Amino acid sequence: MRYLAKTIAIIFVAASLFACKQKTTEKATDVHDRLGKASREDKNGWIYVHLAGSPADIGYQHGYLLSKEIDTLIKVMQYYLPYGSKKDWAFYRKASARFLWKKIDKEYQDEIRGISEGLQAKGLKYDTLDVTALNANIELAQYYVPQLMNKVKPGSGDNKAPGNCSAFIATGKYTKDGKIVIGHNNWTDYIEGERWNVIADIVPAKGNHILMDTAPGFIHSGDDFVETSSGIAITETTITGFKGFDTTRTPEFVRARKAAQYSNNIDDVIKIMSTDNNGGYANDWLIGDTKTNEVAKLELGLKTQKVWRSKDTAMIGSNFPEDPNLIKQETTFDVNNKTSSPNARRLRMEKLVCVDYKGKLDAENGKTIEGDTFDALNGKKALNRCVIDGHIDQDPKGCPEWSEGPYFPMGAVQGKVANADMVSKLQLWAHMGHPSGDDFLAAPFLKKHPEYNYQAKYLRDMKAYPWTVFAAK
Repeated sequence: MRYLAKTIAIIFVAASLFACKQKTTEKATDVHDRLGKASREDKNGWIYVHLAGSPADIGYQHGYLLSKEIDTLIKVMQYYLPYGSKKDWAFYRKASARFLWKKIDKEYQDEIRGISEGLQAKGLKYDTLDVTALNANIELAQYYVPQLMNKVKPGSGDNKAPGNCSAFIATGKYTKDGKIVIGHNNWTDYIEGERWNVIADIVPAKGNHILMDTAPGFIHSGDDFVETSSGIAITETTITGFKGFDTTRTPEFVRARKAAQYSNNIDDVIKIMSTDNNGGYANDWLIGDTKTNEVAKLELGLKTQKVWRSKDTAMIGSNFPEDPNLIKQETTFDVNNKTSSPNARRLRMEKLVCVDYKGKLDAENGKTIEGDTFDALNGKKALNRCVIDGHIDQDPKGCPEWSEGPYFPMGAVQGKVANADMVSKLQLWAHMGHPSGDDFLAAPFLKKHPEYNYQAKYLRDMKAYPWTVFAAK
């Protein structure tokens, strides 16, 4: 009996060891299989990632390859959002569970779940609600929360919609070769914008191959510079002073990703962005179709929308609305305030895109435009709220129309430019940091402006890197 018991014990231990070994091997194989041919490359301040496969596997690859950066960005949001919105991360998770998750298409639910699984494979404990809240942070913090504020005290939520970005799109006699040229720089708070440094090359199982800039953990671009294998190029600038949000409709981040993945023409983009629109992250969308050489501007509010389109035009965006009906019904925007950032930049953008570079516009001078630091309001070179490459951190007036105080650490954090030939090859020029070439250094800034020391935990230097070409695989 003792011999038999000993034999059984040996068999049990051996079986257990074999099972453990098999489990470990299977786990490693699963990770390898889900990563497929996904890859990551760090270059000139950017992180290029190639992601491909099913929605779940694309998400897993994303979460796995960018786990460190997603972890940091979520921690930044957990720390920083309460300062501006007076709401903690638990609030954003609850909002995601209460009305966002059920409005997300299943394939994007799968991708978000895949991101959380990739993070968990790296030992991080984030779940789908964390990833959803991260993707929806702009529309929740700057559209939904202001709506709640206005319900309690009318007007208290005004001027919370972000004023982000300076952009253009041109075609026909406005460009050097008569084909489309598109450019964009992203304005946002430096504490998060310095981390908005991903170039995502996504090959989904269905729909278009996508090349876009994005932030770690986003399934959409977020600041929106997108090229697709259908020849579509998309960018945008936000509408200053916008008010409106509908919790029963589809989030902007879902519609934006879907428009990129499934649009074959301008009409498709307009339809997808407009269908079941929740009003979140209300933008002037600049859209180009390199197959037809047509461009369009979609000014999309919650209640109203306006479309302009042509094969021979130049269109710009600097956070100003154009449609009088939308301005009156859905914004607090002051069209007569010449000192505002949107209106001052509009003057400069119109002169550069529609006059100075008319007939000569290409990717090279597109890069010059996105890094421009001439103040059209005061007629001189400057670093302030009024220049295309914004530097609110150096502006004694801050940016009142966005409720940002003097010298608030915010402005242009990166830029992208492409021409039609680049779009057709899924290539783009990208510049991390101020496109003007100016560095932002956190320590000297905080020493000079201690009122922003609350950001010191996560505010980092934002170095200006060289313009770099990225291409899809």
